[in-house]
Amino acid sequence: MKKNLLGLALMTLAAFTMVSCSNPTKMAKEAEKVSYRCEPPILECRADVIEARYTLSFPDKYFHPKGIVEVIPVLVYEGGEDIYTSLMIQGEKATGNHTVMPKTGGSISQTVRYNYKEGMQAAYLELRATVHYNGRMYPFIVNYKVADGTNITYKLVQWDPTQMAAGILATHNYQKIIPRTKEAQIQYLINNATVRPAELSKADIQELADFIKAVDEDVKLQAKETKIVAYASPEGPLNLNENLSVNRGKTATTALENATKQVSAKAPVTVSNVAEDWDGLRELVAASTMEDKDLILRVLSMYSDPIVREREIKNMSAVYKILADKILPELRRSRIIATVDYINFTDTELRSFVASNNIEGLDAEALLYAATLVDNDADKIKLYDKAATKYNESRAYNNLACVYLSQNKTADAKTALAKATSVDNTVKHNQAVIALREGNYAEASRLFGEAGSPQANVGLGAIAIIQGNYTDAVSRLNGSGSFNEALANVLTGNLSRAKTILNNGQNESAVATYLKAVIAAREGASSDVAANVRAAVAKDSKFTAYAAKDIELAKYRGTF
Repeated sequence: MKKNLLGLALMTLAAFTMVSCSNPTKMAKEAEKVSYRCEPPILECRADVIEARYTLSFPDKYFHPKGIVEVIPVLVYEGGEDIYTSLMIQGEKATGNHTVMPKTGGSISQTVRYNYKEGMQAAYLELRATVHYNGRMYPFIVNYKVADGTNITYKLVQWDPTQMAAGILATHNYQKIIPRTKEAQIQYLINNATVRPAELSKADIQELADFIKAVDEDVKLQAKETKIVAYASPEGPLNLNENLSVNRGKTATTALENATKQVSAKAPVTVSNVAEDWDGLRELVAASTMEDKDLILRVLSMYSDPIVREREIKNMSAVYKILADKILPELRRSRIIATVDYINFTDTELRSFVASNNIEGLDAEALLYAATLVDNDADKIKLYDKAATKYNESRAYNNLACVYLSQNKTADAKTALAKATSVDNTVKHNQAVIALREGNYAEASRLFGEAGSPQANVGLGAIAIIQGNYTDAVSRLNGSGSFNEALANVLTGNLSRAKTILNNGQNESAVATYLKAVIAAREGASSDVAANVRAAVAKDSKFTAYAAKDIELAKYRGTF
């Protein structure tokens, strides 16, 4: 009887042991047997996304055929947790539609993605696993911390006007010396060089005389030159026409002297002559409505010898009569061309007008130019605003927007630029800068591309960094010597190039000094890490807290 009872007890214990060993919940208790890895082992944020791929490896005889394990990837950070989609794994005999893990073991991977939030710089990726069995859940006795971080070095990208695309000023057309020209003509009878009285009383001769006389009355006018070009029509003997054109030049000179004899500030007079005005004939015929003008023009183009030209044209008797009546008389002339220089406001005068707020009388070009002569933004705004509102000048609205951009007044810049009625490439560039500062990277990229300005690459380079296109950023920023160029080279692993850029003398800011510490950390230069962190903090105290959380410097905490 005792023997039977003992046998029954042993059978019961064996059965209990078998149930216990076959229970899937045992996997939760033996969580340490599972190995894991993560790529990258240090989390990295790129384009505001943290992406990693973890792998779990289960040993032989660990995974129960009827077991179901749920793996929950959790990004733990300051201020919260983000949970990614669970990974479900089941044994070979489990009921479900999940990834199957054989009893002999194996590995399984999952890629996780998290949108970056404030506080995720000090974060880590943790896997929390649970066994599901008979409607109940059994958490693993340990959580797996698979990755640390996050590296957010790319977020050091700078958006100030010196580091990204700044506004482009529209150019002015201000001229300090403005040439002014007036022309009159004296017509002659055929084979005659005498100036008829009626010619001197024509309106254009009187206007020319008044134009030259104005030099004596306006201190801002200076006589420059007067040219007389005397012509003979292309008919008759060449020597006759040569003498005729010379004599017409002489009589035109006398007529000019008589018309301006009271002017003291006369310009020197130069006289030239054209014996046979074939070019004038070609122009007048081409502009005429003559039926056979194409025939005449063909003759002029076919023959270069003036004698042959004249003979061929005279052979067309009907055509020649029209020329003689309508065209040739217009070629018997002397042209008098007077040029004076208007001396515009000097730089000193323009600065004085601005200082005394006496800018009402300035034209648009003078206002645009004066703005380049003053140093303070208030005066620039005053000048551009006057040009914009008084003359509805698009360039002034554009330049007004540039001043506001330099002051980081993006909304004011946008308002001013919206009033520009002419949207050229300069305006498009500045619209791109505004879109960039508003975080509308797609619109900024489009407008920069349309503008095609050399400066656009600086803005596009900054966008490329933000969007995670580091190689493209290096290409676009190449040669700018900016902090962002150095940052792009750090992000692509070219530390020597980054150091050269940071040491070029134009990168002395706190963030540039801090980036030197990051480079030193990547190179394992402990003393340089500490020195540069301290120097950056001395320039900007915000780097105290930043460095304390920066995974780039994790190995060197305590040295600075």
